[in-house]
Amino acid sequence: MYEFLLAPFLAFFAAQGLKFLLKNRKKSLKIKDFFAYSSMPSGHTAIAVSLSTIILLKEGFSSPLFAISAVLASIVITDAVGLRTYLGQHGKTLNILVKDLGEDEFIKESGYPKLLEHIGHTPIEAIVGGIIGLVASLLVWLI
Repeated sequence: MYEFLLAPFLAFFAAQGLKFLLKNRKKSLKIKDFFAYSSMPSGHTAIAVSLSTIILLKEGFSSPLFAISAVLASIVITDAVGLRTYLGQHGKTLNILVKDLGEDEFIKESGYPKLLEHIGHTPIEAIVGGIIGLVASLLVWLI
């Protein structure tokens, strides 16, 4: 029973740890960067694929739990690659507009925050996250 929690946690820490190490090569990071959005690999995808994989391995392909987890994994991956990338484009556009309106009195008074521009994943980042999730589940299953 512990496998259903252990595999996703292992996948999450492996994906986020790899992300942290890859980002750390470029700049000095803080511990909060361990939980950052975007970048290589996708932690959300790793968790979702890991959960689906361990359920598949333990319960079988015909399990309703596997079907539910596979559907939820597809939603998570679609969100990570599609919707969050689209939201990042909106953030970039709004940041440009706010910068262009910098002299506007309302903008100055409201203290408009700079929006995140990189919160989504590229398909390759999601694929690598999925591979990490798959490997994590296989390791837990073999133990």
